[in-house]
Amino acid sequence: MRAGGSTERSSELRAAASEPSELQGKASPARKVGILGGTFDPPHIGHLWLATLAADSLDLSHVLLMPAARPPHKGRRAVSNAADRVMMTRLAIGGDPALDLSLVEMERPGPSYTVDSLVQLRTHLGKGVGLVLIMAADSFAEIETWREPDRLLELAEWAVGPRHGTAMPDHAALRERFGAAAARIHLLEGPSLDVSSSEIRARVAAGRAIRYLVPRAVEELITARGLYRRRRP
Repeated sequence: MRAGGSTERSSELRAAASEPSELQGKASPARKVGILGGTFDPPHIGHLWLATLAADSLDLSHVLLMPAARPPHKGRRAVSNAADRVMMTRLAIGGDPALDLSLVEMERPGPSYTVDSLVQLRTHLGKGVGLVLIMAADSFAEIETWREPDRLLELAEWAVGPRHGTAMPDHAALRERFGAAAARIHLLEGPSLDVSSSEIRARVAAGRAIRYLVPRAVEELITARGLYRRRRP
């Protein structure tokens, strides 16, 4: 079934986005644009910090946060309603001109493979815009399980940020695996925030505080809609 597989759901997603996306020209003068994908269930300060760290380190014009409709790496774990996750992402980045929202995975049928998203973004943004795929070290550690990792590196440079409990990649190992293309992989230096969406969901389910782990507007939406009140299997 298509993500947003009906006109009604597509309209709901657009309403959740409620502001211009990357398809409406924001990237036209850009030199490099960052792309941070994820389930964002919910988006938290770790996501925002990783996007900001990459933008600051690599002089990105802005970073697109790209919620996944059907994340293939999540297996059978249920994820929250797509419109809720889009709304939370929009609220999380609100007021920050360096961050924007991309709906390319929400509006595409089938699993949300990053390689397909980069192809689509390349078409939308044009050849003159450089793409930088942003990921934390724990995601990079699983990169061989992603679809077409070598193609991913052809389509976009990579920015790998620190993640608590996961070692950063080794330069020598990168050169051995990717050869000359390893020069397109940037290792970001900065503090890592030990925050995870799964921990936040568990805290909400247990009736515990999440203040300052997520932006205030995201916390308010979680409370208003009763999200994560029950633990998922």
